[in-house]
Amino acid sequence: MTARQTRRRPGVMALCAAVGLALALAGCGGGGDDAKPQTAPSEASSAPSVSASPPDPDAADKTAVLASYTSMWVEQMKAYRVASPDGTKLADFATLDALSAFERDLAHMKKNNTVIRGELGHEPEVTALDVDAKLPTATVEDCIDLSKWQTLDTKTNKPIPLPTAQPLRYVATATVERWDNHRWMVTEYQPDGSRTC
Repeated sequence: MTARQTRRRPGVMALCAAVGLALALAGCGGGGDDAKPQTAPSEASSAPSVSASPPDPDAADKTAVLASYTSMWVEQMKAYRVASPDGTKLADFATLDALSAFERDLAHMKKNNTVIRGELGHEPEVTALDVDAKLPTATVEDCIDLSKWQTLDTKTNKPIPLPTAQPLRYVATATVERWDNHRWMVTEYQPDGSRTC
C-alpha cells in the first residue's frame, strides 16, 4: 500500500518572451523611414494556447482533511484558553494518540496554573493522501507560528516567556484517517522543533 504523494503543481506558465521579440523584429526589414511594422495575421493566431491544469481528483478529500484538521485546532484553542477540554468538541476531530497528547498538555497546564492567550498561526497542507486504502489516510504538514502565542500564569496574571531555544516557526505533522462514519479524524500529531519553516 503506497500513498499517492501530493506535490505542489507549478502555476500556468506565461507565453514565451520570444513571441514578443519575433513580433518586434518583423518590422525591421527595409522600406523607407515611414514604413510601419507589419504583423502577419497568422502570427497572432499561431501562438500556442495555454491549457488549464486538469482538476485534482482528490480535491474534495483534501478539503475535508484540512477542514477536520482546522476544526481540531479551533477546539483545541478553546480548551487551551481554559486548560480544560470541557465544553469543547475536541474529541469530534482528534482521537487516539493525538487526543491523548492534547489531554496531557491540558492536565499539565491545569497543574501549573497556565492558560493560553493570543493566536497560533497555521499553514497546513495535505502532503500525502491514500483514499484507496482499507483505512483512507492523509498526512498534513503544518507550519506552526508562535509569534502571537502566549502562555499566561493564572496566579500572577503575567505571561511566561517561551524557552530561548524554542523556534517561533516550526513544522508539525499530523496523520488523519477517514473512519466508518466518513469523518476525517486526526489520530497522530507530532511537532518537530528541529524543522523550522
